[in-house]
Amino acid sequence: MKAIVNVEAELSVLGSVLLEGSLFHTLEIGEEHFYERRHKQIFGAMKKAADCGEFIDMVTVTTNLGEAIQHVGGTTYLLKMAESVASTASLKHHESLIFEAYRNRAARESALEFTKNPSEEGLEALIASLQNVREVGVINQEKTTYEHLLDITEEMCFPTGEASGFYTSFNDLDDMTGGLQKGELIIVAARPSVGKTAFALNLAAGHGRNGGSSMIFSLEMGKKQLLQRMISQEGMMNSQKWRNMVFSEKDYAHAFQAIGMISKWKLAIYDNLLTVSAIRSAIRKMIYDHPDEKHVVIIDYLQLIIPTSKQERRDLEIGEMTRELKLLAVELNIPIVLLSQLSRSVESRQNKRPFLSDLRESGNIEQDADVIAFLYRDDYYNHKAGEHYPMEIIISKQRNGPTGTVELAFQKEYGRFVDPSRCGGVVEVSGGRR
Repeated sequence: MKAIVNVEAELSVLGSVLLEGSLFHTLEIGEEHFYERRHKQIFGAMKKAADCGEFIDMVTVTTNLGEAIQHVGGTTYLLKMAESVASTASLKHHESLIFEAYRNRAARESALEFTKNPSEEGLEALIASLQNVREVGVINQEKTTYEHLLDITEEMCFPTGEASGFYTSFNDLDDMTGGLQKGELIIVAARPSVGKTAFALNLAAGHGRNGGSSMIFSLEMGKKQLLQRMISQEGMMNSQKWRNMVFSEKDYAHAFQAIGMISKWKLAIYDNLLTVSAIRSAIRKMIYDHPDEKHVVIIDYLQLIIPTSKQERRDLEIGEMTRELKLLAVELNIPIVLLSQLSRSVESRQNKRPFLSDLRESGNIEQDADVIAFLYRDDYYNHKAGEHYPMEIIISKQRNGPTGTVELAFQKEYGRFVDPSRCGGVVEVSGGRR
């Protein structure tokens, strides 16, 4: 027998929104679809906050409930509701369960109404009512397979010229990957101090120069420190000068020019969000507020993120976080670049170039990631290496493209990556499109 009431699903949906207010804007459900009266009131308070442009959280919901807060069980009930949610990943599924229970209730009420006064006209009204109820909350497939095939054919014959991904400004890397692809989780991994953060900032800078919007979540460095590094890379200033704040006239000129350039970029840096849920909420809010921007998300780095729920093993926690970030990339159709540490096992080998097995606390990283890129520099281990510090970008996994190695010049003193004019870039390619 189909359920006509699903209180657990109602609790989960409301609790998820209390945990992550921006999720409210993804809901299709309405106040009338809830069964419990107090749940209707809580949802109504959330809607009032949303309509006023307020961020939805415990404070705004309590304020909008006013005196009715006592009728819904007080703030204790709201707190228990939020604490009962282990993960917000199941929000849409639980929303569909509420719709299902509502449809069953509405169908039963229509049938009971008909039994009180059965007639030809009543039967027609019952059929019409049931047809309307059946459509409530049901997501119909927008296009058939045949229609999608027609679209693909049209795109092939009449290309728009727009790239499917966002270019990184590194030509050889873009040739291999097609840029940062929407809906993909991209892992960039390396040993400490190899240049992960510098590479990520270069990606954000390239995207900013192309008019894109970059969101950087830094769990290791402060916003001011990251901006100083970006000024160094754009103004080609020695980053060590920020330590003693002694600059030449040339440095001042280059710095002011870089600051003017960076100020025009669509760049948001967050250095105080430590949990997956907080990061996810900020991303959703940015995209909700600016839906037409070309968004790229960069998170530095995976092992410093605090998981939503504690697991028995660390690798399970890491796996849960990468899975949630992959689902978010698909849901919002944006590329998410996630930096990661490598385990020390790479140090014990003669060949220090990383393998997939070197991913620290790998868990589901290999499974969830669409692209896995390792950064490697010879001079990290061999201090006699050339002064240009070539950096190898080793693409060890690419779900929809080839694997191989791209070489970039790394100007370490500036934290700047450039396409080396002296080499072709792609030095090795293996594995066709899978």
